[in-house]
Order: sequence, then C-alpha cells, then structure tokens
Amino acid sequence: MTTAIAPNFVFLYVANPQASAQFYAQLLGRQPVEISPTFAMFALPNRLMLGLWVRDGVQPPPSAQPGAVELGVPVADEAAVRALYAEWQALGLTLLQAPTSMDFGWTFTAADPDGHRLRVFASHAM
Repeated sequence: MTTAIAPNFVFLYVANPQASAQFYAQLLGRQPVEISPTFAMFALPNRLMLGLWVRDGVQPPPSAQPGAVELGVPVADEAAVRALYAEWQALGLTLLQAPTSMDFGWTFTAADPDGHRLRVFASHAM
C-alpha cells in the first residue's frame, strides 16, 4: 500500500530571489511570508506555497530549464483573460502569447524575469 501524499509547494529556480519576490509580490498582490538572500516564499489563498529558490544553490542541481513547466492561473471567462493580459502588458511583462482560444478555453502566456511561464486561462468548462 502506498501512502497518499498531497503536494502543495511549487519551487521555481531563479537567479535572484529578491528580484523575483518583487515581481511576484506585484502580480500576486501580497508579500512573501519568508525571504532571505537565497529563498523567498509566498503563501497563496488556495493553500499553495510558491518558493523562489536561487538556482545556484539547489542540490542536486536542477536539469530543467525555465519555461519547461507553467504556473496555471485560472480566471472566470474570456473577458477576464483579456483584462489580465492588458494589465500585464501595461506592467511590461514579457508576453509570449496573445489571448487566443484553444481546445481547453481562452488563454494567454507570459513569462517571469527568469523565463518561467505563466498561463492565464478560462476553461470552456468553468
């Protein structure tokens, strides 16, 4: 029998945790609950913890490159996708994909300063 687990931490490997913490504080509308020269952590309302870990300090060293995974950001509908796209565009985020309809719903993709992908989406099923 396998013990059930419930992962609730996501770690992104970053060049500068303080700079990344400033970026995510602006997007998330909250401050990190922990910050040091090598790590920053945000507690999100959905009980997810987002850790920003200095890339050079991770052991064993990571093999995945930024952009290999995405953080998904669900929103209510197409209008919310377009509104957040306009907001992030005004903030100067790197936008990788304009709002578009895909199989699962309306979406756009942006990148954080380290190249980690942020996918905003409104599912057709929502």
